[in-house]
Amino acid sequence: MKIGTKILILFLTLNLLSCKGSAQETETRQTTPEFDFSERGKSNFPKPIGIINDYGQIFTESQRTELTKILYDYDIETTRQIVVVTIDSIKPYSNIQKYATDLGNEWGIGDAEKNNGLTIVVCNPCRQIGMATGLGTELILTDEICKNVIDQTIIPEFKNGEFYNGIKNGVTELIEKWK
Repeated sequence: MKIGTKILILFLTLNLLSCKGSAQETETRQTTPEFDFSERGKSNFPKPIGIINDYGQIFTESQRTELTKILYDYDIETTRQIVVVTIDSIKPYSNIQKYATDLGNEWGIGDAEKNNGLTIVVCNPCRQIGMATGLGTELILTDEICKNVIDQTIIPEFKNGEFYNGIKNGVTELIEKWK
């Protein structure tokens, strides 16, 4: 072999070894984000599954079907949307009224322009019920009307263990008052 070829091979070998050596010496640093967005987009609320969201499983299948038909027909007829949600816990909330309001806003209950939604939340283990109205709804279904329906129609049925009758009768009364 010629001396020029030997020098070239030696040069390439040294060059290759030096690259390998510098690659091993290079420290791999993981960059940490300045802001943690991992919590963003997480919700304290379950995903909506329809007009009746029976996460607390207090209704039978036929009761869910009947109540869904009542509320769906009312929505089609008036564009006013009533959503019923049963849950086992309102954590991290301590106030079911605030939970119902935030849930209604998160899910977008009612028509956005008319703001005509009504969210009814029942937490059976908490022994609480809350109603949240959109701004357009509360012009007719005031806090006082909703409280009276809860106290005089829904809760007496709940005390007898008749959760479905309480909600159905309450919803029927609210629909009548919402005309």
